[in-house]
Amino acid sequence: MTTPETDAVSDQRIDRVVPLTTPALLHHDLPLDAPLASAVLAGRRAVGRVLDRADDRLLVVVGPCSVHDPAAALEYAGRLREAADRLSDDLLVVMRVYFEKPRSTVGWKGLINDPRLDGSGDVNTGLRIARTLLLDVLRLGLPVGCEFLDPITPQYIADTVGWGAIGARTVESQVHRQLASGLSMPIGMKNRPDGSIATAVDAIRAAGVPHVFPGIDVSGTPAIMHTRGNADGHLVLRGGNDGPNYDAASVTGALDLLRAAGLPERVVIDASHANSGKDHRRQPLVAEDVAAQLAAGQRGVVGIMLESFLQPGRQDLDPTRELEYGKSITDACLGWPQTEQVLTHLAHSVRARRATLPTPA
Repeated sequence: MTTPETDAVSDQRIDRVVPLTTPALLHHDLPLDAPLASAVLAGRRAVGRVLDRADDRLLVVVGPCSVHDPAAALEYAGRLREAADRLSDDLLVVMRVYFEKPRSTVGWKGLINDPRLDGSGDVNTGLRIARTLLLDVLRLGLPVGCEFLDPITPQYIADTVGWGAIGARTVESQVHRQLASGLSMPIGMKNRPDGSIATAVDAIRAAGVPHVFPGIDVSGTPAIMHTRGNADGHLVLRGGNDGPNYDAASVTGALDLLRAAGLPERVVIDASHANSGKDHRRQPLVAEDVAAQLAAGQRGVVGIMLESFLQPGRQDLDPTRELEYGKSITDACLGWPQTEQVLTHLAHSVRARRATLPTPA
């Protein structure tokens, strides 16, 4: 019951409240059928085996910085599936399908928050489009990777996701560490934008143990979540304000920190962001350095992330101009031809690393 007094102190900066669809309703309308559920589980197990080095392939999380055009993303997925099949002996390819964008100040927050690209905030439509695309990519035969930003979003899409990430801006957040502890897929923790690796190591430790926190269940009902902890947390090196951290010395230092914390010694290298100086044209140079480390026998590097789309570069989201098909509206990406070249080079480096390992007796 509200009164004039309570009205005066509540929601004074809320313009309006729109009902949000429940996860259960979205799952009913867009179900994950048994074959696709099996594919998700197989993808998660495959990622886990690479992280544990039971599988000597390289995990490659590759795709657009963010999805703004589902049709272009699905065309990209078709091309990526062909490359993934061709290189499957050496690479475990997961498509990067990111729908939520953390912003340093303001800007487009991603397809879930603003699917019409006009600031209208039609989250219900965004969730529906996002889940539809995830199911479509799974049907093509690719595992998918997502960053989790909003703590209630996972109930809508996490059942489709094979690999997840907690981003550089949220890795220090208790809310996101708790969330990661209950997610069902392996989770990469990025180092902070300032370059702090210790914070991400702390996040891996925190997510690895049980937590209790408020959330929502699949019916949309407020609930108290009791998690078991996520043993598949791992470090993602993305560079920092002081420069990149993909080089051999930085990798060794990161592995030393993980060892000192009693955590598995495994890192994924993000070839974009601060490691590329935010220049998409430098991503192949980062990948080349990582490939050289692999060829030299470095087993602590278990994966790499690439930002890639159909067309190279980026474009501004300008309501007065038509967007160019297949080009990012957030971070600049590699184009498809160069992506294929990078993937092939990485596959060669995995074979070279394999040759450095002792032959079983």
